[in-house]
Amino acid sequence: MRAFVKFFGSFSLAKQFFFAGGLVTLVALLSVGFFVTDLIAKAITQNTAAATALYVDSVIAPILPDLTTTESLDESIERALDETLGQGALANRLISFRLWRGDGTALYSNDKALMGMKVPPDDDLKRAFSGQMVAEFELDKDEDPAAAVKSDTPVLEIYNPIHQPWSGEVIAVAEFYERANELTDTLALTRTKSWLAVVAVTVGFFLLLSAIVLKGSKTIENQRTALNARVEELDLLLRHNQDLSGRVRRASQNAASLNERVLRRVSADLHDGPVQLMAYASMRVESRAIRDGSRPEPERMKEVEAIKHSLDDAIREVRNICRGLALPDIETLPLPEILDRVVSNYRSHTGVDVELIAEGAYAVLPASARICIYRFVQEALNNGWKHADGKGQRVEQWIAGDCVVVAVSDHGPGFDPSVSNDGLGLSGLKDRVESLGGRFDLTTSQQGTTLTMSLKIFEAEAA
Repeated sequence: MRAFVKFFGSFSLAKQFFFAGGLVTLVALLSVGFFVTDLIAKAITQNTAAATALYVDSVIAPILPDLTTTESLDESIERALDETLGQGALANRLISFRLWRGDGTALYSNDKALMGMKVPPDDDLKRAFSGQMVAEFELDKDEDPAAAVKSDTPVLEIYNPIHQPWSGEVIAVAEFYERANELTDTLALTRTKSWLAVVAVTVGFFLLLSAIVLKGSKTIENQRTALNARVEELDLLLRHNQDLSGRVRRASQNAASLNERVLRRVSADLHDGPVQLMAYASMRVESRAIRDGSRPEPERMKEVEAIKHSLDDAIREVRNICRGLALPDIETLPLPEILDRVVSNYRSHTGVDVELIAEGAYAVLPASARICIYRFVQEALNNGWKHADGKGQRVEQWIAGDCVVVAVSDHGPGFDPSVSNDGLGLSGLKDRVESLGGRFDLTTSQQGTTLTMSLKIFEAEAA
């Protein structure tokens, strides 16, 4: 049973309704069909019998005497009944005719052997004496309660009560058998039409319900498909968010390490540059040319100039380091001007010409996105200057869907990212971009290197 329920439940709603509803409709069709056709057949039989009984009564009644005082019919009445039943329309319609008294005595019969015979009244005869007309239709009537009545044609058996005119009392019952060929044809035609009507109405109703259920089933299936697609889309977004959260978490975890590496690089730049120059200047201050006042003025001035030159170089180095650490005022600048600012600073610092192409820029970006883009372009250009001598450097910016994309490329010899050690460069850029939920890509070959970053606008705004 469970297997059947599981198998049946695997069908669509339309198929379930088709099978279950079809079975119920078939049972209802057969039940209603047999009930309606049987009811109509009985009604036609009763109407036909009533019409025949009325006709026979109208012909026979004037011949009959007062049966309340008559024990038997005299010869003249028998002869009149014989002539009436043996000729004309009644002779063609009736196979047998009998007239019964209440005690079961046959007052008259066209079969003379039955006249005067007394038999116990059967149920049909009793119902007729109670005032009901009884009619039974048989396709093959072999016998009756009193004697054999054989016929090759269908027979309509009728028990018609005969009433006393002034009291309405049933004084006798006329039993007769009518040939029912026309009734047979009428019943067959009526049954056929009844079945056709029942089948048409039931099938039409079932088809209408099936169409409604099918439409509803398709709607449910479409909604289910759309819901599944939506669930898959949400699942994809969830996985994307989980991946994004992981990248942001990793980038955040790398922030402390990144800051420490930045401090080490600044320390190294200060130690290898300004500190060495100032140490050189300090050593020259302790030289004989400065401490010995007897030295010639030109010699002393030459030493002073050397010290001043060394200090000037140290100051210039410190300023360059500060310029690299400090950001220009970019909070109110649109993206094209930010890119122009970082490219201009790079040109003035290195003297390298850089091609800049910016299109489809958003006028408003959050500060975190502006800083990220500025630092990305600044670091990518510096890496290209260090490793590719600034050959063919190019900065491009465009909008791809809901993302702002920035790419920095050069025509250098490329490198192997798996063995490259660029200090803070690539790892710092990747962490910075991914901390805002962006994407960082690197492509390199012997024809050049391209660094690409993309930030979703809504994610950049949220950041």
